[in-house]
Amino acid sequence: MKKVLVINGPSLNLLGIREVDIYGQTTYKDLVKLINKEAKVLNLKTKCVQSNYEGKIIDYIQKAYSKFDGIIINPGAYSHYSYAIRDAIASVNIKTIEVHISDVLNREPFRASLVISDVCSKTIIGKGINGYLEALKEFE
Repeated sequence: MKKVLVINGPSLNLLGIREVDIYGQTTYKDLVKLINKEAKVLNLKTKCVQSNYEGKIIDYIQKAYSKFDGIIINPGAYSHYSYAIRDAIASVNIKTIEVHISDVLNREPFRASLVISDVCSKTIIGKGINGYLEALKEFE
């Protein structure tokens, strides 16, 4: 059974509260339940984590080395400028899928820069929480 680490970055713990017109009404707790339910259907084992701190996200990525078969990451705002997270993903050589709930390419101009995309095998943008489910299918 493949193991997938799902990492969520800053403010994703506030899903269902923050900017519901952009991110929807699904809470973070509900998102985790949905991911775990879909993983079971796909015969995957998942671990979901969230941090508002860049260093903690890097720690999660580094600790995944040799323990997980894949990573799904929504780095939140760090997507636009964290070369440290980018380098951590590149260092562990684990298939990584980047997910963005909203269509970041058609929002504020600064959001169009995604510095980790080039080290991810796929980037899923603007599909809401269903983007996570699509990402899980990459590990079947």
